[in-house]
Amino acid sequence: MSEQTARRVPPSPTPDPSTRVFWDAAKEGKLLIGRNTKTGKHHYPPRPVDPFDDEGEVEFVPASGQGTIYTYSVMRAKTPYVIAYVELAEGPRIMTNIVDCDFEALQVGQAVRLTFVDSEGGQPIPMFTPA
Repeated sequence: MSEQTARRVPPSPTPDPSTRVFWDAAKEGKLLIGRNTKTGKHHYPPRPVDPFDDEGEVEFVPASGQGTIYTYSVMRAKTPYVIAYVELAEGPRIMTNIVDCDFEALQVGQAVRLTFVDSEGGQPIPMFTPA
């Protein structure tokens, strides 16, 4: 397998009560982000308290799954992989992996879409692939 087609299997997450809804949604193929009900501003990772504003309630809403590469780095490990920040269409940036791609063809600003990769324990992890 070439480095562009090899896929690293990520370690399993350890959900806790505050992240359970996020991981349950991932099992259904949904990426949740937080949204302030008063300001409408989105944040990631989703958490019950808005990191930017102490007014309004936080609700968890599904992200569109569309975004662009904000920055990235190719990790030349035993099984190489791409770690990146993706700016979601809703605004927040998410640290993630870019998968199923030619590493050399990636570019900052490139459109990407959501996909899920099973972790070592089977829990789906949100990642992105070129759109």
